[in-house]
Amino acid sequence: MKVIFLQDVKGKGKAGDIKDVPNGYAQNYLFKNNLAKEASQKNIAVMRGKKQAKEKEEAENLQEAQKLKSYLEDENTVVEIKAKAGEDGRLFGSVPSKQIVQGLKKQFDIKVDKRKIELKEPIRTMGFTNVPVKLHPEVTATIKVHVVEE
Repeated sequence: MKVIFLQDVKGKGKAGDIKDVPNGYAQNYLFKNNLAKEASQKNIAVMRGKKQAKEKEEAENLQEAQKLKSYLEDENTVVEIKAKAGEDGRLFGSVPSKQIVQGLKKQFDIKVDKRKIELKEPIRTMGFTNVPVKLHPEVTATIKVHVVEE
């Protein structure tokens, strides 16, 4: 019996795959647990439509991420963060990714998840720092962060 997998089934197939499986296995396990459905013409057409819609949405997300990248990497887009510092230019404390996200939101009205900022360790010195931001699995932007004395 041909079935369309709705979810990944270990050793049998991944979501969206169309495979032949024994009738008993399909009816007694896959269908009952909502892991697959019968591969009729209608179900195959519905699956293809969903797949195309998902691909279109991913293409739009990629395009949006590339647009945001070009804006973030512009010369005028510099996130300025004020922090307390000593005489030698070292900060009292540090500037974590959360503070960078807050600066982006406040200064440019851009909302970025703090987990997307790939800061290995918080910024501990004054001046300019380039910080990578993963906007999409294929798009990584670099924003300039300028830490100034409060």
